[in-house]
Amino acid sequence: MNKYESVIIINPAIDEEASKSLITRFETLINNDGKVEKIEELGKKKLAYEIGKNKEGYYVVYDFEANPSLIAELERNYRITDEIIKFIVIKK
Repeated sequence: MNKYESVIIINPAIDEEASKSLITRFETLINNDGKVEKIEELGKKKLAYEIGKNKEGYYVVYDFEANPSLIAELERNYRITDEIIKFIVIKK
């Protein structure tokens, strides 16, 4: 298993409860085929540039271990989730 870091930016227009359930949903997805070591919620921050009419976003960082096959599934889920405006997954 490799170590990865994933940063997602959630649309700030959704309420706190919806963002918490979204964070938990991705934690569960990662834990199915890997292990989440740390989740760091950085909160609302101003974006460097406007993304889809959003000037700020809610940042969440996941540190985790997983098999490389999980990354494609994780990125697919990020893409089809409307509340996520930007994401990146990097191998440490």
